[in-house]
Amino acid sequence: MDLFNKYIRTIVFSATAVFILGGCSKHEELKSRPFRMGFTPFPHEISQEGVEFVYNTLGTEADIVNHHFDNGVPWIEALNDAEFSHQIMEDWHYRKSHVMPSHKKYVSVTPINASRNGLAAYRGGEANMALPSPWNTYSFNDEEVKTAYLNYCKRVIEFFQPDYFGMSIEANLLYVLDPTLWTDYLALHQYIYHQLKASYPDLPVFSSVAGTPMLKGFIEGNDHVQQRLPVLQLMQLSDYYAVSFYPHLSGYLGNPYPDNTFDELFSISSKPLIVAETGYTAETFSMDIGDGPLTIHTDPVKQQKYLDDLLAACEKWKAKFVIYFSVRDYDQLWAQIGSPGDINIAWRDAGLYDEAGNPRPAMNSWKEYFKRKLED
Repeated sequence: MDLFNKYIRTIVFSATAVFILGGCSKHEELKSRPFRMGFTPFPHEISQEGVEFVYNTLGTEADIVNHHFDNGVPWIEALNDAEFSHQIMEDWHYRKSHVMPSHKKYVSVTPINASRNGLAAYRGGEANMALPSPWNTYSFNDEEVKTAYLNYCKRVIEFFQPDYFGMSIEANLLYVLDPTLWTDYLALHQYIYHQLKASYPDLPVFSSVAGTPMLKGFIEGNDHVQQRLPVLQLMQLSDYYAVSFYPHLSGYLGNPYPDNTFDELFSISSKPLIVAETGYTAETFSMDIGDGPLTIHTDPVKQQKYLDDLLAACEKWKAKFVIYFSVRDYDQLWAQIGSPGDINIAWRDAGLYDEAGNPRPAMNSWKEYFKRKLED
């Protein structure tokens, strides 16, 4: 199997306006932006074209890339300083060889599973494999977990040489879903942060946090003030306030969110701001939430408004960078993996390009900001 096919096999679920460049006025030419803009290289289908489309878009419409690893940790190999599987290394080499040298690199990993309720799955020859014994009995604070995860983080850093390193993804959701695990997780967080900063003092290291639990009205029955506590605990040992935000997955169900949403969210921490990942679906969808289907009504107009609001807020709050997760709708990939009836449908139609590759109105908003001069 060639390198491309091996790379694409690692893509596993865990969890039409045309832009025309016109002339610019002198005022428009003076506009700038304080933040870099980028995507993950997540393809819309299992094909050469699918991968080329996303990397081509990264080449022309981004100046930062996020390598987002949320599909397990090679626990056994990392603990024993053994070689990682061929699948992992070929994936890494493919990614590294397809990113422009001028782009900044943001790499994010996590010791938490895709469901955000326990230790990350095992990544061996495949992604998200079941944890083998005795790993299925370990807590976040066990010495084996600490050692293995630190070794894994260091190997990722040495390979990718990132400009920014996310040591955990949406870590506060563990507290939301199972607060009994939080003390052990926080011990791991503290250990990994101190060790990484000792080895890489100039590398920004941080955990990303999910934004919706911290906002009033976004989750039914949620104490948003209480949910800020674990985030502030994480921020004590985090170089940036890195927010993950998908507001269409909230109590507003695609309806307008409050006008003060971004000011409320971005002001929670005084650390420098990053939008570690975000997206907003442009098509109405339904998903089964256990007690019947939930339908979220949305459209390309709402998606564009969200992106306009987000980028304006990032300009106001001087964000360091913004990662929009999906370049293009992954309807084809969804069909190729059997159209699973799970929550991943909530992101399927969140691309700035639709499933046919046509740019949505939100892509206009993205390009309008991207063409601005990046502030030093």
